[in-house]
Amino acid sequence: MGKGPAGERGEHRVVYTIGTGQRTLDEFLSLLVLHGIETLIDVRRYPWSRFEHFRKSLLASELEKKNIHYLYLGETLGGFREKGYEEHMVSEDFSRGLEELEKASRVSRAAFFCAETLPWRCHRRHIARCLIRRGWKVVHILDEGRTWEEK
Repeated sequence: MGKGPAGERGEHRVVYTIGTGQRTLDEFLSLLVLHGIETLIDVRRYPWSRFEHFRKSLLASELEKKNIHYLYLGETLGGFREKGYEEHMVSEDFSRGLEELEKASRVSRAAFFCAETLPWRCHRRHIARCLIRRGWKVVHILDEGRTWEEK
């Protein structure tokens, strides 16, 4: 954990988000390395992808080679909820998942991810808004050299 606890950086605690989209594995890993990500948190309800390199087991293995820890929180934070995601956000499962995400983000530079490239088209925006209300700075990684912060 070479960059120190995320909670100690500047005035704000910082967490990142990223979407896999149609990126190659090398493109995705390069973005993580570029931003100094030490822990990648999977918030996909179903950690499967039509892109083989983004399937849970293969991705975790590739991350390990880059010394990036993989954490799966899709059971508690993943999308595709029967009653909708906003309804899920008031559940104990969601609260527990959010606490786990915060815990991981306090001890290493972390990013949470799902399949959608753009955060405003995905449930990451809901997680991000909760974190912002709890005092976190959330940086969405869009592409090389491009990030976005919700104000």
